[in-house]
Amino acid sequence: MELRDFNPVAGLAALWTREHLKPENLEWLRNVPQGPVRVAELPEIQFVHGSPIDEDEYVVTLDDAVEPLTIASTAITFFGHTHLQGLFFSNGNAPDFYRPPYKTIGKAETVQFKLRPNTRYMVNPGSVGQPRDGDWRAAFALFDTETRMVTFCRTPYGLKSAQDRILAANLPQRLATRLAAGR
Repeated sequence: MELRDFNPVAGLAALWTREHLKPENLEWLRNVPQGPVRVAELPEIQFVHGSPIDEDEYVVTLDDAVEPLTIASTAITFFGHTHLQGLFFSNGNAPDFYRPPYKTIGKAETVQFKLRPNTRYMVNPGSVGQPRDGDWRAAFALFDTETRMVTFCRTPYGLKSAQDRILAANLPQRLATRLAAGR
């Protein structure tokens, strides 16, 4: 993407990152394939950044998820981009969504969700670096291909240390403060 396509704060962070990446890491990133990405051993699963339609598409609402769920060439799509942990699903009836119901604010927690047969899913594991759902904890998910169980996870991390490193790098303060808000 061109820098002009980013908001100003994200653009500054992208420039900083490009300047600080080691050449081998930058080369690795340049070689990451565009999605959908498939793995031969997992034929019913695909991986995308935004959606199966467009890598830069934001799938935030149920309305956003309808078309990607309908046209997906696999039963399960793992996606990100929005940093919003949860999933959308459809079994031929009206599509629906699920957000993990965590019970604490500052402790490690997991919530399991069993994927049903004959249902299409779009699963967003969340974001370790910048959750955007109001929960500051690192968000990720584990998927057991045999049991078809998604385990959504939240874990605290050194928030203050991360904020201090952002500020020490002379990055915009907004990047540090948003971590605590999970936005």
